[in-house]
Amino acid sequence: MRNDFAFLNVEIAQRVAAVTIDNPPINIVTLPLYAELMQLIEALQKEPELSVVVFKSAHPDFFLAHFDVEAILQFPTDGDAERSAELNPFHLMCERLRTMDKVTIAQIEGRVGGGGSELVASMDMRFGVIGQTVVNQMEVPLGILPGGGGTQRLPRLVGRGRAMEIILGAQDLDAETAERWGYLNRIYAPGDIDQAVTELAQRIARFPLPAVRLAKASVNAAELPLAQGLQEEAYLFARLLRTSQAQHAMQKFMAMGGQTHDGEMRVADLVDEVMRSGE
Repeated sequence: MRNDFAFLNVEIAQRVAAVTIDNPPINIVTLPLYAELMQLIEALQKEPELSVVVFKSAHPDFFLAHFDVEAILQFPTDGDAERSAELNPFHLMCERLRTMDKVTIAQIEGRVGGGGSELVASMDMRFGVIGQTVVNQMEVPLGILPGGGGTQRLPRLVGRGRAMEIILGAQDLDAETAERWGYLNRIYAPGDIDQAVTELAQRIARFPLPAVRLAKASVNAAELPLAQGLQEEAYLFARLLRTSQAQHAMQKFMAMGGQTHDGEMRVADLVDEVMRSGE
């Protein structure tokens, strides 16, 4: 996969892609950066052996500040606003992150706002840093609204009332509150996040690729009515049960101490050892 981007650095090792965003001084989502993000995300979606993608920033104070307001001021305003039957390009990019058969993780060590926040809200997991990570949706005071999916994704992440507070209040959301509300999965002390996210990404990447991909697909089906979601879960489970990876992993699990007292007391480590034994 290409790695000649001007604002993105991509490193791939052992089924994990680490993407570092670098658009100084504050990682504004300018049109050139936006174009590269669209190209990269489309390319990542097509990578057959990739399991996990981690997005991080080269700038400690900013993950992604927000979409370029100067660019928004150039958007066409002639005629009446019309509803489109198709998703716009930004929405399509975010949906690729949400639905691609790779696990997407945001490692947010500084501020993330506006369209940057909407981008990470479409990812599978978000991790932050105590005292450093800050979330802000600053659109409404500027006379607009979060137009990159924020009004749809935030209620799904944090609930309707809290999404209203984030969007209408346009106040900084600190790391501790963002974690408590469910925007961030976890928060870490400064200096600890890189190792924690890297270890999680590498752990997931060791697991059987079909299981990781279909588990994500099954979780995405939770947005369907419950009965349909359960039917999809049963179907995907049945598909995985028929794979050689599942049969071999379950056999090794039993042989290495699964379903014994000692084995089950350390089951998280045991299943990792099962995967490591096949490397």
